[in-house]
Amino acid sequence: MIAPVRRLAALCVLGAVVTGCGTGHNSAPSEPSRPSDTASPGGSASPGGSVAARPPTLAPGPAGLAPVFKNGKRAAEKTVALTFDADMTADQGARAAGGERFDNPALLATLRRLKVPSTVFMTGRWAEEYPDQARSIGSDPLFEVANHSYSHYAFTSRCYGLPTVAPDKMRADVERAFTAFRKVGVKNAMPYFRFPGGCYDRTALRNVAQAGVTAVQWDVVSGDAFATDADSVAEEVLRGVQPGSVVVMHCTRSAAPTTERAIRKVVPELRKRGYRFVRVSELIGAAGRG
Repeated sequence: MIAPVRRLAALCVLGAVVTGCGTGHNSAPSEPSRPSDTASPGGSASPGGSVAARPPTLAPGPAGLAPVFKNGKRAAEKTVALTFDADMTADQGARAAGGERFDNPALLATLRRLKVPSTVFMTGRWAEEYPDQARSIGSDPLFEVANHSYSHYAFTSRCYGLPTVAPDKMRADVERAFTAFRKVGVKNAMPYFRFPGGCYDRTALRNVAQAGVTAVQWDVVSGDAFATDADSVAEEVLRGVQPGSVVVMHCTRSAAPTTERAIRKVVPELRKRGYRFVRVSELIGAAGRG
């Protein structure tokens, strides 16, 4: 049994952002940059060899900084994006080999059964551990795969006790995740990036901009990390959602065991309230048109 202090530390180390740990970050510009040909996120080759349209992005941010997208328009149309972080750090392979489950097939099955478009922010290490699931998510038009770093190490020096990525290695870490996705068969990963733990600063934004990604945060924290009460998680989401919201949840069974049950309450209730579920790309596309 983990003592309360150790439990909180473990939660933060996994980068699961809950109310008690804060929301990570500092200031951020508001517009995403264009994807990079080097990292090759997004876009795909057609049978004739031409490249399909890039996923929606906004104008580049100022001063060479990657922009940060937190939520869509607070418009009359009620749209909401559920996002799921598939967390696994670079050094957790031994735990996975010992039986700890960092995946959550039941959650994915429920999202499919309920027909909920979703965005999965996946680490490269998770994709390597669960290649069949990563490929299945990436090939399912209901979902889109986005980048959550390769290693789930922090991009700032103080981020819930996570090991850190050196500034000169940040771009490489992001691109290594895209490479891992391609190797397991995820063909069209989106040019969107979520910072581990939600932590970033200007240095991090400048470095990830070189990988051609848009940083995607959130405006609703589900509190599903290490939660034991699915109803409380559901109520947290339902209390926070507004038109255009981005909700952060987790797709890791050991770290977020109640998420699937919470989804079974959240989805029908939000639909009853008139909400339509969309992927992050749709919110970004709508913001770009405004």
